[in-house]
Amino acid sequence: MENNSIAKASTLMAAGTIVSRITGLIRNLLLVALLGTALLGDTYNVANTMPNILYNLLIGGALTAVFVPQIVRSLRDSDGGHAFISRLFTTTVLFLLTLTLIGIWLAPQIVNIYAPKFTGLPEFEVTVLFMRYCLPQIFFLGLFALLGQIANAKGRFGPMMWAPVINNLIVIALFGWYLLNRDQLSIGNITTTDIYWLGAGTSFGYLAQAAILFPVVYRSGVRLSFKFDLKNTQLFNSIKLAGWSFLYALISQLSYLVTIIIATSAAVESAANGIRTGVGYTPYSNAYLILILPHSIITVSVMTALLPKLANLVIDQKIPEIKSELRNAIKVVGVFIVPASLLFLFFGPLIARTLYFGISADDANYLGYTLAGFALGLIPVSINLILLRGLNAFENLKAQVIGNFIMNLISVLLSVAAAIYIESKWVVVAMAIIFTIHYFIGLGISFYLIKKHQINLAIPAIAIHYLKLIAIFTFAIAPLFLIRDALPGGNLIQLIIVSVVSTLIYLILGFVFKVKEIKSAINLMTRAVR
Repeated sequence: MENNSIAKASTLMAAGTIVSRITGLIRNLLLVALLGTALLGDTYNVANTMPNILYNLLIGGALTAVFVPQIVRSLRDSDGGHAFISRLFTTTVLFLLTLTLIGIWLAPQIVNIYAPKFTGLPEFEVTVLFMRYCLPQIFFLGLFALLGQIANAKGRFGPMMWAPVINNLIVIALFGWYLLNRDQLSIGNITTTDIYWLGAGTSFGYLAQAAILFPVVYRSGVRLSFKFDLKNTQLFNSIKLAGWSFLYALISQLSYLVTIIIATSAAVESAANGIRTGVGYTPYSNAYLILILPHSIITVSVMTALLPKLANLVIDQKIPEIKSELRNAIKVVGVFIVPASLLFLFFGPLIARTLYFGISADDANYLGYTLAGFALGLIPVSINLILLRGLNAFENLKAQVIGNFIMNLISVLLSVAAAIYIESKWVVVAMAIIFTIHYFIGLGISFYLIKKHQINLAIPAIAIHYLKLIAIFTFAIAPLFLIRDALPGGNLIQLIIVSVVSTLIYLILGFVFKVKEIKSAINLMTRAVR
């Protein structure tokens, strides 16, 4: 029964994530149509990415993973966890508010750090203004995450995945109005009023996304209140674990800082050399958004539903059940992730031309090459998340910090080498490939760390499972790649043909070769559709 409830929760979240990602994709398409993929697009994307960077750096990891086992443990308290959750709520709100105000104050210094080549250019002031209107998202993101984790711990999984739809619809309306009522925006003609509406309007979407979870938490039976008596052993244990989460995120964000600096610098250098194609941070971030779509729909949904159960299994020391849950999650997720990864690898430019039809073919093709560079990284990204959530259930973050340092150090060294030795217009594609390499290294480290908790996941069997899936889907899609120039119709029709035909062949071969996880995956999708 419990596994059925997890499956139902996963499919409910997957359905919400699908709608959320579709509306998010529409939002992103409108943004690219409005601001382009060159330097103006970079000013908004750097500014709008900053709240996520600071949030993930300072509290995101704690809210999305570390605090869930703590909240689950508190539910066994005599008061049902009300006191602990209220103290956690109070501490988090105060911290988020302080962080947001400091970020707004230091916006110029943050832009200098993340986009140093903008200094002295008109792009600098535009980015600073955008950032000041976008940084309140830190507060709303944190509030949304905390409320969502409380709801998840109480078994209410769906609303957290559906809430971003409201955010996306608000911003779609804003961008749509601008496209209908304003001429093409550029660095030269964008006004302070435009920046205010685009920046503050984006932040308002996050406010709505967080606010809708308050009644969900209330209906779950949790009565939130401000409790300032923060001297509590369990709370201090949570803060200690959050400290390790901060170090983990700090390492990741320093590595990402290098990525942003190199990407924006490559864009400025390419523009100075007369290249008008978007080759900087905007194609990198947009390709990553496409890459992460199947990961968010499948892997995140499965693991969000599974983490509270894992936390309880760890508390009760049911090691065989933990092994079984993690192994099954890795195998079932692979059925979805492997085809998506190979589709991105073989047909990245076609996917980009289809989705980003409002930009030039050169801009779209470059974005597609970047997506192809990312493609195989989707596999270790998804498996790694499953293993990290297992480690989070054991509340083991110290070892994760060491592993994260090793993989990101390699990533930084390779990225710097790419910036030095590779032509500026191809640097971003190279960094997408480096992303893939560093996640495969991280995957090996995560397998090693989870084994230290007596969780032996039979790595050879998992490797064979994934190699079988890769071989099957490669056989399904390679012929379509070879005749890609002869496929009928435009970009959309060609992408539909490729997706449908390769998927049908993949499913047929999967049944022929008795890949039993495909049946489980189909059942999962059937539940989501129903």
